[in-house]
Amino acid sequence: MIKILVRVWLVLSLVAVCVATDASGYKVTRKYPVPGDGGFDYIVFDGSSNRLYVSHGTEVNVLDANSGKVLGNIENTPGVHGTAIVPNLHRGFVTDGGNATVTVFDANSLKTLKTISVDKDPDFVFYDPQTKRVFVCHGDAAEITAIDPEKEEVVGKITLGGGAEAAVVDGKGNGFVNLEELAEVANFDPRALTVKQKWPITGCKTPTGLAIDSTNRRLFIGCRSKVLAVMDATNGKVITTVPIGERVDAVAFDPDDKLIFASNWDGTVSVIHQKSVDEYESVGDIQTQKSAKTMAFDAKTKRLFLSAADMESAPASNGRARMRPKPGTFNVLVVERQ
Repeated sequence: MIKILVRVWLVLSLVAVCVATDASGYKVTRKYPVPGDGGFDYIVFDGSSNRLYVSHGTEVNVLDANSGKVLGNIENTPGVHGTAIVPNLHRGFVTDGGNATVTVFDANSLKTLKTISVDKDPDFVFYDPQTKRVFVCHGDAAEITAIDPEKEEVVGKITLGGGAEAAVVDGKGNGFVNLEELAEVANFDPRALTVKQKWPITGCKTPTGLAIDSTNRRLFIGCRSKVLAVMDATNGKVITTVPIGERVDAVAFDPDDKLIFASNWDGTVSVIHQKSVDEYESVGDIQTQKSAKTMAFDAKTKRLFLSAADMESAPASNGRARMRPKPGTFNVLVVERQ
């Protein structure tokens, strides 16, 4: 009996080592230099065109995901945050935090088509194919704005009672959004534009990035308290928390390999293995570059793309020291499994 137990233990140990080795096999394989200076936020991969939409300064740089070639820019997007692409309409939507607008552009020509006024602090943005709506998450306005992408107009809002960070939908009539200051998840109806429930994220402070396992009804929440929280999307119960790096901003889930990626400001991507629906383990970090906290995932090729720059001290504001991108150092990192 003891011999059998030892053999089982050895097999399980070998499986764990293989998973850890696979995770550590990810590394930065290329860097795409991007011209221009200024701050940066979300990077978005569009599989329909194999393009990267990279927020940067007061514009969005559009890159070929395979070569890094700059294909063009969407200009005049002050305080730019995120981009959402509606493939069947060949249109894109960019959130402009600097003047509380959403820029609508032609995804073929990259020409601006329209500017939509919205409430203050538009930030994260995404397209929901089920409702055929673009959703804009607002921090200061504490709401979600719904836009009809064909009519290019606001069709409604969801009042949240707290600043909205990242959001996801499950394709079954449910949306989920992190409320950063409240450390809660709001479960909302993307069609009726109502909040169904709010759930506290036990063991988490300052939730930012969010991903979903729609099949198993699990939410993966990146928390600035240096943990990834796993939540049951049916009842809001936090199943477990797993340690991750410092100042997480984005989370992605690979349902094929059962891996969760959390990109962190400290220059790491924390990798977590979904052993089962309710069992999770850390399998190591991918070394990237300090400041590389925004990330996009290509589910087909398993590539990760991260925005990064060398950072330098900036003049203190209100007595607080801060960092800013060093001119001429902005780039997109490509992370692949070797």
